[in-house]
Amino acid sequence: MADPTDHALARRLAEEAGRILLGIREAHPDPAARRQALTDAGDAGAQRFLAAQLAAAVPDDAVLSEEAVDDRDRLDAERVWIIDPVDGTREFGEPPRDDWAVHVALWERAADDVTAGAVALPALDLVLATDAPPRLQAAHDGPPRVVVSRSRPPAQAEQVAEALGGQLVALGSAGAKAMAVVRGLAEVYVHAGGQYEWDSAAPVAVARAAGLHCSRIDGSPLRYNQADTYLPDLLICRPELAAPALAAIG
Repeated sequence: MADPTDHALARRLAEEAGRILLGIREAHPDPAARRQALTDAGDAGAQRFLAAQLAAAVPDDAVLSEEAVDDRDRLDAERVWIIDPVDGTREFGEPPRDDWAVHVALWERAADDVTAGAVALPALDLVLATDAPPRLQAAHDGPPRVVVSRSRPPAQAEQVAEALGGQLVALGSAGAKAMAVVRGLAEVYVHAGGQYEWDSAAPVAVARAAGLHCSRIDGSPLRYNQADTYLPDLLICRPELAAPALAAIG
């Protein structure tokens, strides 16, 4: 199982990749005119850094990344790092938006699950990670806040919000939305519009460590390092809201 060096590595890589991305943002002072150049540079720069660092630190481990060709040898590996160099490329390309992230997670065959992870929110100078899991925040004194995609909120989220007497809150990247629940800025995150393993692996590792419920929207477990990396739906919420949220989704 993941040891302290794995947890620390996840945090360090997410944090340092975030600093690189902030530097890339500063090097593109007019993103409105050069947004594609900014996002391309961000994806490539963070990917190069993370790939090189993992190769040096854990050369025997496999890597699954959104920004690299899928090496199918990972399916036989004991340990696989699942990374998203820039989660929320659109938001990264729209300074000064801060709802984008860097994801670094470790999957281990012995657990058949993610066992360590970190989510950096570089524009907020914040990293949440399993080396020092955030505490479950006190319950919100008000209607539950359900975070959803700013561009395509799923009908399931509307069902949950209605059932809980809650309200929808739009945010950018998957990591930003998941960490909003971890940070106590929201109570529920429902996604049903299509994602891949790298979108949720690190957020789920951190959210679980913080004591939150994490599952597919039918209540089944989230599974990683699969042959098909498509993992289209996700529920992260406070534990006491899991049953009513799942019932609302039906």
